[in-house]
Amino acid sequence: MAFESAMTSIVGSMSGKSYDPDQLLTVDPEDGKVLLVEYDLERAATTLTKESLQRRAWDLWRYAEVMPVRAEEHRLTLGEGGTPLLHASRLGAQLGVPNLLVKDEGRNPTGSFKARGLGAAVSRARELGVKAIALPSAGNAAAAASAYLARGGMDAYVFMPEDAPETFKRECRALGAKVFLVDGLINDAGAIVNAHAADRGWFDVSTLKEPYRAEGKKTMGYEIVEQLGWRVPEAVIYPTGGGTGIVGMWKAFDELEQMGFIGSKRPKMVVVQSTGCAPIVKAYEDGERHAPLWENATTIAPGVRVPVAIGDYLILDAVRASGGTAIAVTDEDLLAATQLISSVEGMHMSPEVGACVAATGQLRESGFLSESDEVIIFGTGSGLKHVDLVDGDYPVLTPGAGDVADVIDNWYANEA
Repeated sequence: MAFESAMTSIVGSMSGKSYDPDQLLTVDPEDGKVLLVEYDLERAATTLTKESLQRRAWDLWRYAEVMPVRAEEHRLTLGEGGTPLLHASRLGAQLGVPNLLVKDEGRNPTGSFKARGLGAAVSRARELGVKAIALPSAGNAAAAASAYLARGGMDAYVFMPEDAPETFKRECRALGAKVFLVDGLINDAGAIVNAHAADRGWFDVSTLKEPYRAEGKKTMGYEIVEQLGWRVPEAVIYPTGGGTGIVGMWKAFDELEQMGFIGSKRPKMVVVQSTGCAPIVKAYEDGERHAPLWENATTIAPGVRVPVAIGDYLILDAVRASGGTAIAVTDEDLLAATQLISSVEGMHMSPEVGACVAATGQLRESGFLSESDEVIIFGTGSGLKHVDLVDGDYPVLTPGAGDVADVIDNWYANEA
C-alpha cells in the first residue's frame, strides 16, 4: 500500500507567507530566507501510526505522509535511512556518559547522512520536472547528490573547494557528475552556483536554499524517537556546518508532538563546530540570532568548514529553545577523539563525529551533561573517506628473516 504525502503548503520561516507546494521553490521570494514544508498533520496521523509503521520498510520513505514527494514512482531510493542506533558503552564509560548512543549515519548510501537530504530533494525536484541540479559541497553532499541524480537520470553539477578530500572528487566523477573545483571555501562555491544556476537551467540545492533537503534530514529525528520507544533523549550532539539536520530534527519533534507520538519534552540540541570555523558558536555566545561570515575558516573536518549559514537563525532558535548549547573543539582534540571512537567502539567515523565525541567529554566535565543523561551523538559519516587522517606508518617484515619477532615486539612496544 502506498501512503500519500499530506503536504499542504510551503511557508516562509521568517515572513510566514504561504506558497503553493507544487511549484519549484528555492528561498522565500519575500525576504530570501529559508522556506519550510507544512503538512496536514491531522490527516497524516490517520495512516502514519505506530501500528502501520510496524509493517513498513525500515527506510526513509516509511514516513511518506510527512515527506514532500507525492507520487511513489518519484521516491528515489538507494536504501537510505533506517540506520542503527548503537549503544557505545565503552566510549561512554571513558567520557563519563554511560548512556551514550551513536546514530551511525555512515551506513547510508555514499557513506553519510547527506543521502537523506539529497534523496528527498532530488526526488521532489524530479517530480517537479527538473533535469539538472547544481550544488556547492565540502564533499559528502556532492557525493549523495551525484548518486541520486544518477539514479533519477538527471544531470549533476557539483562545486567543491579545491582542497576537498580526493575521495569525494573521484566518487562524484565515478557517479557521473560534472565536478568543478573552486579556489576558495564552500561559500565561494555557493556564490558560483548562485550566479550561474538560472542561466544554465540548474536547480540550486544549496543547504537550506530550497525546502526539500531539510525534510529528508528530519527523518533522523523521527527515527531516533521510534528507536527509543517513542521518547526523546536528554541531548543530541550534532556536528554543524549548514545545520540542515538541526533544523530538520527540531521540525520533526514538533510534527511528532502534533501527531501524538511524543509529548512536549525536547532533547537539548548541541551544536558542535571546530575552533577554526565556529560562526554558530560565536553567535550563540554573543547572544546573536545571526552569525556573521567567519573569516579564514580552516579545519580538518570539511563538513563543519562552513563560514556562513543561511539558516543560522533557525539553528540558534532550536539550540536556545531546547536549553542546548554550542561548543567548538580544536582540530587536535577532534582528531584524537576520532581515533578514540574507532579504537574503542569499532566505529570508523569521520572527523566531524570526532568533534562530537570531544565535545561530549568536555560537556560532561563542565557539568552540562550529567552521568545519568541519555545522549545521542550523530555519527554523520564514515571514516573510510578520510583515511588520509590515519597514521600510515607501518613496519615491514621480511619473511624468513631472523628478526621478524623482534620487529613485531619492538614496534608495538614503541607504539604503546
